[in-house]
Amino acid sequence: MKHLLSAADLDRTSAIEVLDTAARMAATQGREIKKLPTLRGRTVVNLFFEDSTRTRISFETAAKRLSADVINFSAKGSSVSKGESLKDTALTLQAMGADAVVIRHQASGAPHRLAHAGWVGSSVVNAGDGTHQHPTQALLDAFTVRRHLVGTADEPDGVGKDLTGLRVAIVGDVLHSRVARSNVQLLHTLGARVTLVAPPTLVPVGVEAWPCDVSYHLDDVITDQQPDAIMMLRVQRERMGADGTGGTSFFPSPLEYTRTFGLDARRMALLPEHAVVMHPGPMNRGLEISADAADSPRAVIVEQVANGVAVRMAVLYLLLAKEREAVA
Repeated sequence: MKHLLSAADLDRTSAIEVLDTAARMAATQGREIKKLPTLRGRTVVNLFFEDSTRTRISFETAAKRLSADVINFSAKGSSVSKGESLKDTALTLQAMGADAVVIRHQASGAPHRLAHAGWVGSSVVNAGDGTHQHPTQALLDAFTVRRHLVGTADEPDGVGKDLTGLRVAIVGDVLHSRVARSNVQLLHTLGARVTLVAPPTLVPVGVEAWPCDVSYHLDDVITDQQPDAIMMLRVQRERMGADGTGGTSFFPSPLEYTRTFGLDARRMALLPEHAVVMHPGPMNRGLEISADAADSPRAVIVEQVANGVAVRMAVLYLLLAKEREAVA
């Protein structure tokens, strides 16, 4: 595997390989000295054209714990703000000897363009492009689900296993969510049954071709399907409104959205006892998720962030270190 641009790049075998590698990486992070020498001498560039906290810091931490040199690039304060193109930025990075480029971009397809246009010879990892894909988020979500719902006393991380038989509900702003798209693909690949729950205005055109079910009634999904995991999506107000003001014209009011599609204490009580509550963050507390649900012992939201470091360590290792080992 040269690049990781989409969850569709992973078949069942390669997805399990990433998750199993992440489990081994996670095991090393409990040590006093967390660093591994695996990527010593390699350079990883974090190329972020969109604001990010969790993903950017997670990739930076992952690369540094593998002993790679890390260059953090932000569009703000760089030549991009002066009009420099993606191509010229990429050529600059190539000249600096980047071995891997982690890119987040507001335009869907930008990572694919970077990987296949011949501008860079390095591996490209998609850290989120527009409303298209976010494959490492889907991997860390699958890793978290597997650890909680498939793991056993003998093998707490569920190493070697997929998610066959598990039910996952993904609720909220599916239309603008690259997380939802990536999760539907990856969870389906791993054998889980996925149900999208959203108001009709926040369901993408063509969703019937996705490998999932669709419902407009959260209470019915919770009661009838009894999901093993429920993932609440952030309402992306910044992507709503034709004038770019972040309006909420996709639903009548925040209060109505919360009443119909928000996860609160009442709906938490209807979930199976073993069910876990997830959120890719950042959260709009009081909109798609209540404080009761977000702070519940069944919420694994903070753990998702921690697991993101192990998963991104695994991705960088598989893209860079395994290639080096093969050459050696």
